[in-house]
Amino acid sequence: MTEEINDTGAATADDSRPEGDGAAVRAPRVNLVTAAPAIADGIERPLDPRSVALGRTIGWIVTASISIGSLFGLAIALVVQSPGLWAVTATALAWAGGSAALGWWLHRWPEIEHRHASYRVDELGIEIRGGVVWRRVVNVPRSRVQHTDVSQGPLARGYGLGTLSIYTAGTDHARVDLPGLDHATALAIRDHLLPREGADAV
Repeated sequence: MTEEINDTGAATADDSRPEGDGAAVRAPRVNLVTAAPAIADGIERPLDPRSVALGRTIGWIVTASISIGSLFGLAIALVVQSPGLWAVTATALAWAGGSAALGWWLHRWPEIEHRHASYRVDELGIEIRGGVVWRRVVNVPRSRVQHTDVSQGPLARGYGLGTLSIYTAGTDHARVDLPGLDHATALAIRDHLLPREGADAV
């Protein structure tokens, strides 16, 4: 009896020794790789941790845009009004402090928001939790889902993330967005929530 490792890393049994009249007997290969768990397992999961890095990248872009724009406006105002040295110094310090505070806050916020965001998918639908100061829990039954969509912006595509958008019947929460998902996970949830002919009929 010999044992060989196939390309998946699973051990397979191989008995090629002659038995009886000398004929070779080869046992069938057994694949020991287990299937990936289904997406609708009812377990509460956090958003993809890459969403924190994406949020910080967006925060840096916003900080740079606001800082450069405000600096340009302040420079024009100082040239027009020609204030004294003390006014120029105070304005420069205020600009630097405001830019630093904004940059620090937008760097910290995505991590705080990520700690309070989660989702859970089961056979009945999806539950989405979020909010830092004001918490919210949104339950979307599969029977109310009209259609779903997965989108990716240029920055999200670079991080491999996507946003799941769920459109439901009725006026309350007619559209529910769940950003910060791995793109493949978003597609799997989308396929699970899609109405199935006959299966979801009441």
